[in-house]
Amino acid sequence: MRKSIAIILLTLFWQPYAVVHAQQEVSAGPELRLGVFPRRSSNVTQSMFKPLADALSQALNRKIVLETTYDFASFWEKVADNSYDIVHYNQYHYIKSHHDYGYRVIVRNVEFGHEKIAGSILVRKDSNIETLQDLRGKKIIFGGGHKAMMAYIMPTYLLRQAGLEKGDYFERFALSPPKAVVATYFRQAVAAGAGSYLLDLPTVKKEIDTSEMKYLATSQQMAHLPWAVNESMSDELALKIRTTMVDLYNTEEGKNILKTMRITKLLPANDSDFAAHREITKVVLGEAL
Repeated sequence: MRKSIAIILLTLFWQPYAVVHAQQEVSAGPELRLGVFPRRSSNVTQSMFKPLADALSQALNRKIVLETTYDFASFWEKVADNSYDIVHYNQYHYIKSHHDYGYRVIVRNVEFGHEKIAGSILVRKDSNIETLQDLRGKKIIFGGGHKAMMAYIMPTYLLRQAGLEKGDYFERFALSPPKAVVATYFRQAVAAGAGSYLLDLPTVKKEIDTSEMKYLATSQQMAHLPWAVNESMSDELALKIRTTMVDLYNTEEGKNILKTMRITKLLPANDSDFAAHREITKVVLGEAL
């Protein structure tokens, strides 16, 4: 009966992967490696996601090894090597790893109550910048590198839609979206590329007077940060992981784990949730994923 229910749920919620390995039971087995992208420092990442690793370990009856790296280059090497069984990364990382290495999305974040997120371009209110066209010949600082979905790819898409091409403005990069906004506040650039609710973040409010900043342009709302599993993982085990993560929101202990991760809740996700990301990435980076 349990196996029948699992098969039905898998068909409903994971349409691209409806083939179920019915002969495999979720039981004690080899350790699983959980990789988290270096959105934050290694120490902070470890403290934030260790409770999740422990909860998954208990639910799956197997050891979960939490890993991160000090930079995106080494993180991506591990993704490309299929080193991670479960992995948390940005939207571009997912569509790239799905296309190239077969990773399969299982859940996506809700952060600070936001189920979706948009890319945006921010400026100081006193900058006299009123339209995207006013950024021609100006310096724009993006939060992260060229693979940052909401802090580079989406803001660049907004610029392309406004008729600005590469070379029409000067690109600079900060280590993170908050640092890009802070740099713009202190006039190190005219505009910043970042996520759509960045001015609401407590860490940003501590650094600057956010009332002096404004959103010049904001993209469409899109699926938030994803979690995926390795191509080699059985569908039944992947479903068990998904269910455990989604169910965190239903208990006080689980909500405390989510709070530690700075996540409101986790929602079931399918590959189709990231179709818009693919279309925009093709426009901006020329990659058909």
